[in-house]
Amino acid sequence: MTVLQDLVTALATGRVEVVDLTAPLSAQTPILTLPEPFGQTLPFSLQEISRYDQRGPAWYWNNISTGEHTGTHFDAPVHWVTGQHGDDVSQVPPRRLVAPAVVLDHTAEATADPDFLLEIAHVKAWEAEHGRLPAGGWLLYRTGWDAYGDDAQRYANGGRTPGISAECARWLAEETAILGVGVETVGTDAGAAHSFDPPFPCHSFLLGHDKYGLTQLRNLDRLPVTGAVLVAGPLSIVGGSGSPSRVLALVER
Repeated sequence: MTVLQDLVTALATGRVEVVDLTAPLSAQTPILTLPEPFGQTLPFSLQEISRYDQRGPAWYWNNISTGEHTGTHFDAPVHWVTGQHGDDVSQVPPRRLVAPAVVLDHTAEATADPDFLLEIAHVKAWEAEHGRLPAGGWLLYRTGWDAYGDDAQRYANGGRTPGISAECARWLAEETAILGVGVETVGTDAGAAHSFDPPFPCHSFLLGHDKYGLTQLRNLDRLPVTGAVLVAGPLSIVGGSGSPSRVLALVER
């Protein structure tokens, strides 16, 4: 138990910091809107059951309504047609919910160009400086987009948001051993990804290769380039294609 005891001590003393990468979930949380005639996800809402009143004198609680892919959320393989025979969110092995993470920061490029795309060359340049992407770990793609998370119109930006090119998405899915990709935008794909070949390549390639997606992350600027450990906590929804999630990072200070 020495390793776990050391971790508890490090957490208590602040030598290991817990960084919350989760956006608050509320009725104002931005959601992805698809063109007609596609079905739409529900925005998040609370429906009060009782609040210390005649409906329940000693307790406050709510029903909730939302889509699986609202706010900071986890994409399971079965979310996409290419992964339709893969795991639903309840079947994701627990050991894969705790994994190393690295950060690729392209905030400057995305600030200058909201349509900026991560390319294979960018990842290889990062690897030349920092080493290989972690096997069984997360690639966290920082663009600075979390700064707009409380302004739904600016966050959507008319459909112009940064992402990953189709070629890079395929390479990450087929040629690397990463567990998945995490982003600050509303989905793992770029705003213009509906026009890519194939459309929505991050979903198509990554989920089709038993990898995962995390979206609407915050506070990636508080993580080191390498060395963080990510804890992703989706609800274990039987048959679920994904889930709103509390995502935490452990960082040694």
